Amino acid sequence: MLANAKKMLKDAKNGKYAIGQFNINNLEWTKAILEVAEENKSPVILGVSEGAAKYMGGYDAVVGMVTGLDKALKITVPVAIHLDHGSSFESTKAAMDAGFTSIMFDGSELSIDENIKITKQVVEYAKTKNVSVEAEVGTVGGEEDGVVGGVRYASLDECTRIAKEAQPDSLAASLGSVHGHYSGEPKLGFKEMEEYSRATDLPLVLHGGSGIPSDMLKKAIHAGEAKINVNTEIQEAFTKGVREYIDNNKDKEEKGYDPRKVLKGPIANMKAVVKAKIDIFESANKA
Repeated sequence: MLANAKKMLKDAKNGKYAIGQFNINNLEWTKAILEVAEENKSPVILGVSEGAAKYMGGYDAVVGMVTGLDKALKITVPVAIHLDHGSSFESTKAAMDAGFTSIMFDGSELSIDENIKITKQVVEYAKTKNVSVEAEVGTVGGEEDGVVGGVRYASLDECTRIAKEAQPDSLAASLGSVHGHYSGEPKLGFKEMEEYSRATDLPLVLHGGSGIPSDMLKKAIHAGEAKINVNTEIQEAFTKGVREYIDNNKDKEEKGYDPRKVLKGPIANMKAVVKAKIDIFESANKA
């Protein structure tokens, strides 16, 4: 069932577990994630970058696909359709108007004053649509779907200001995580997570959740991270399955070219990643 992310993240923060945001790229991605969430009775957030939305045919097409699958699969757990790294007020408004239930405005490259100004504008419009809002301060490193940046830690002042002045529902405070692959072991600011979580009283969001060891993810959750984003690991699981199918010449067997056969292994791989993350995040049976 479609819902905004406000209650699920507040419950996660209070319960010391995390909700997974799993980014989607097509119908198979979406169906796999919804099925695993339902099987495990876990709330779930479907992340959609602006690039992925464009690839899938636009915001209306994404909402139509998710709502159709939600109905067909008889999903009972809370599902948020979340715009990941919205680049402008206009982009977030278009997603909300199409039916997205959750929005992230990424003003991390702006001055803190401009970031707060636009985030506040997004929050005010979101209230009219019953949509939850995630704000970002600091810069997540790496590159993901056109979003590029070097790591810049969020400051306590930035976090408390945006929490008080813009009043978002959650806060992505960059504290050492990166999109894509890590070079060496991740260096996360657990002390700052605890401090910022207390100071803002907001659920924190950890971007770049792929590749972080499970013990570090659990430590981050207990430090205040209530939402963890996973994308790269799912993409890698998918492409690994496709590669194995082709390498084993399965596509040359009788009707092996049928995409439903080609994608069977990759889908199973993706579901295994999502299930493993739900176990680490301890969000099962929290719906």
